[in-house]
Amino acid sequence: MKNEDFQQWFGQAVDLTIHQKKQVFNVLSDNAHQELTEDQLGEVKHCPHCASSEYTHWGQSNDLPRYRCKICLKTFNVLTGTPLARLRHKSLWRHRFLLSPTIHKPKHLSGIVEADETFFLESHKGEKGLSREPCKRGGKAAKPGISSEQIPVLIVRDRGGVTSEAVLPRVTSTALAEVLTPILDSDAILCSDGHRGYQAYSRESGISHRPINVSAGHRIVDKAFHVQNVNAYDSRLKLWMLRFHGIATKYLDHYLGWRRWLDSHTKTMDPQQFLTEVAGANGIYQQLMQT
Repeated sequence: MKNEDFQQWFGQAVDLTIHQKKQVFNVLSDNAHQELTEDQLGEVKHCPHCASSEYTHWGQSNDLPRYRCKICLKTFNVLTGTPLARLRHKSLWRHRFLLSPTIHKPKHLSGIVEADETFFLESHKGEKGLSREPCKRGGKAAKPGISSEQIPVLIVRDRGGVTSEAVLPRVTSTALAEVLTPILDSDAILCSDGHRGYQAYSRESGISHRPINVSAGHRIVDKAFHVQNVNAYDSRLKLWMLRFHGIATKYLDHYLGWRRWLDSHTKTMDPQQFLTEVAGANGIYQQLMQT
């Protein structure tokens, strides 16, 4: 991806205000990676390999100062351990920093938790050596409705706005259990449509389940149980995805994590905090990679 293309892509973060977008473009222009490194990632304080504070300058590489640890004898720079490490072309950082929100998913959802499955057309965009003719960008499925061409994505969201998602092989009780069991509190109440996979999962796990028969026109049960919040999130997600004209299935979870991150952060962050967060400078990314 060229720098101009990256700037155009970044400008599509519709959650940012016009003023914030201008600031982002200023940060990303010209020597953006060097400015980001010096001004926002900060100075090296310890070795990212062994955490030793004993290190010495060890020349320079790719316009960045390099250091050598006196204890483990490994070399590093300020980007080591971040999504930008070993990235020769700094305009190619999109998928690097998308790894951080993908890995850093919420660990607990509590109270009333809404669940819904949404579907994305399977895409092999960017893959080589395919035995079939490539599809047009943002193409349509050959068969109407849900089919093997559609990739199911589970979205779960509690009333506090905590959201998680997962790409599923199929919408079955087994697949749902792998995703939901580790993150749902034992006293959570699961709200979903009447899909039999949710019903089987609730029986097997003991989680309270309130199915909503949306197809019959039922929207709210007992004035509290519904799936309107998760459905609204699905709509925002689908609308946001349109700008990419089809997502390669192998990267789908990256974009799902990005959308979740935008939904929960951009209203409270300025552009500099945004760049620092996605670059992993706050230490979250490094901690995750070491666990």
